[in-house]
Amino acid sequence: MSNFSHFGLAPSIEKALAAEGYETPTPIQTQAIPHVMAGRDLCGIAQTGTGKTAAFALPILHHFAEHVRQTPRRGCRALVLSPTRELASQIADSFRAYGRHLRLSTAVVFGGVPIGKQERTLAGGVDILVATPGRLLDLIDRRSLSLRDVEVFVLDEADRMLDLGFIHDLRRIVKLLPAERQTLFFSATMPATIASLAAAFLNDPVQVAVRPEATTAERVEQSIMFVPTAQKPALLHAVLSEPTVERVLVFTRTKHGADKVVRSLAAGGIAAAAIHGNKSQPQRERALAGFKSGHCRVLVATDIAARGIDVDGVTHVVNYDLPNIPESYVHRIGRTARAGAAGIAISFCNSEEREYLRDIEKVTRMKVPVAELPKGIAALPAEPVRAEPSHHRPGRPQQQRQGQRPAQGQGRGAQGQGNGHGRGQGRGNGSGNGRAPERQEAGRQRPAQQQRRSRPADGHVRPAGQGDGGAIGWLSHGASRSR
Repeated sequence: MSNFSHFGLAPSIEKALAAEGYETPTPIQTQAIPHVMAGRDLCGIAQTGTGKTAAFALPILHHFAEHVRQTPRRGCRALVLSPTRELASQIADSFRAYGRHLRLSTAVVFGGVPIGKQERTLAGGVDILVATPGRLLDLIDRRSLSLRDVEVFVLDEADRMLDLGFIHDLRRIVKLLPAERQTLFFSATMPATIASLAAAFLNDPVQVAVRPEATTAERVEQSIMFVPTAQKPALLHAVLSEPTVERVLVFTRTKHGADKVVRSLAAGGIAAAAIHGNKSQPQRERALAGFKSGHCRVLVATDIAARGIDVDGVTHVVNYDLPNIPESYVHRIGRTARAGAAGIAISFCNSEEREYLRDIEKVTRMKVPVAELPKGIAALPAEPVRAEPSHHRPGRPQQQRQGQRPAQGQGRGAQGQGNGHGRGQGRGNGSGNGRAPERQEAGRQRPAQQQRRSRPADGHVRPAGQGDGGAIGWLSHGASRSR
């Protein structure tokens, strides 16, 4: 469809879309909106930044505009679940923007803020409720919220929900929903675990896939730099010193790592802010607001905050640490090249992260090009050649063959033994976080199927880049396209 008027949306919604500057629907909107308006369950797969929120928000608003009814006391008509606070806030803002000319109420609830105000908001009921799973269950347990009147249930970023250990919370929430409802799944990737979850939650769904599973954004120019861990701070300073690097998202694997990067940049005269689960909600909001306004051009984030960052004009994404979940790489670099723009993604890789890179390249089905290091940065030594022994000597104990992963429970696979299911030690006293899934960032171990992947024993040496490359000229390749 060439424009939104072809969907037959309510005139008040079309008026709001015009005010927002929306003219042509994106592919996910074109494919999903007609099915959702027809009342079908739907499983939508699309890259981040392709307009998934409008794909479910617009038909929900249209349905409520056409079927006006009183909001249920301590309840809601539409429930949207989001994995992070930032994403929940942005989804609620989108509902308010698209429905500005409708007499519909929208509320958002998440942890990290006092629960009393949220209870008062829900006392009279709302039309649309956007929530994170932990705080939603806190409200239900306190009998401040009932789900018996939900007409439409939306699970956004379903794959990230499972990554954060929300599977048990999701199953409990779904049991509290009425059997007669419309259910919508939207996700950037569709691993097997999500497919099985969709089969259990959805009823005869329509599947809409705008991009193949885990395919990285086509407009993102990707590169990898092989560098020792000790050289990463100097390399980041060099990258951020380039004039073409305007607005940058830097991703780390842990909360502590994010704070450490911010301190390192500050020592070098580069202002940056961090956003992660240990930050209070006001701190997170201030950091994100400063990044959006341009007051702070560098934002350092962990994966748990990645899905909630929707900022136009991000020219570069830097993976200071490679993610140990391959799908997270897709979500990270999707923060640039949004709304049709181009972008650049740069990844730093030390010796311990080579395995993560192999997993990423396997899932994305592409080799990430190797970039030269700037002058003065020491290169990571080349990966040693692995050779399979032709036989074992008689009488010699069987040992682990060269090129194979250590047995389960040995080596790096045994690190990070957190349980990963994201519930805090208590419910909180009404002003605390209740469950705290953000605490899983550093401790959650990788999924079992990824821990057991074998290393390829191909005998090839991966180039490690050079340390005499001078200026980082390739950083500006996509600059003109990204403005």
